[in-house]
Amino acid sequence: MGKEIERKFLVNHKKWKDSEKKVGQFFRQGYLLTDPNKTIRVRQTTEKAFLTIKGLSIGATRPEYEYEIPLHDAKELLDNFSISELSKIRYEILYENKIWEVDEFLGDNSGLIVAEIELESEDEKFSIPSWVDVEVTGEDKYYNSNLTIEPYKNWRNKV
Repeated sequence: MGKEIERKFLVNHKKWKDSEKKVGQFFRQGYLLTDPNKTIRVRQTTEKAFLTIKGLSIGATRPEYEYEIPLHDAKELLDNFSISELSKIRYEILYENKIWEVDEFLGDNSGLIVAEIELESEDEKFSIPSWVDVEVTGEDKYYNSNLTIEPYKNWRNKV
């Protein structure tokens, strides 16, 4: 069974803005199914596309199956079958031998910046970059699928 072990953090905007980073990559992603127990997502970049199925999170772990699909299939799925969608710029940062993925959300989620790190086990030790702020692992409102339904712009008490 495929699985993902991921911790998620908010990013300090000022420290992130001042940090050195490569150019990010645009992501368009939409959901064919958003259910508390499972999601089916299509993600498209300028070069690749993926179909991803994720199960229920328990702690920082959940089942995950991801398959590369043709770009034109992804565009058709997003255009014709997606029930909700978001876009973001993703940066990959190597820090102390671990890859951090930092997402700057666009559109209705503009202003939200989230960093994720994938781990081998839930108790794996890792170093935290200075621009990482509060941990939000397990907080449902930060799941991308939920951001398509209740976007950041609608939150009353923003972080």
